[in-house]
Amino acid sequence: MSDMNKEPEELEENENYITLTDDDGQDISFEVLDTIEYKDRLFAVLLPFEDEDDEVVILEIIPGEDPEMDDFVTVDDEALLNEVFEEFQKRGDEE
Repeated sequence: MSDMNKEPEELEENENYITLTDDDGQDISFEVLDTIEYKDRLFAVLLPFEDEDDEVVILEIIPGEDPEMDDFVTVDDEALLNEVFEEFQKRGDEE
């Protein structure tokens, strides 16, 4: 999964759900588990609806000129992904 765009009409009524379109034009629906600000960057922790193994997807949110058109970008740095996931787990433990 590489860059994905959020279209305003693709947002569900419930803000905890989002549908993104990948580079191949396929729509993928996610539950938004959390957004995490880490090292001056913003990340979304997402759970795909279609995925039965409960693995989360972490994408970086790059703000667009229009707040309704943020870009969701794949994070290639494995160490950074692990750090963001650890932060996500810490937040879950605190709740």
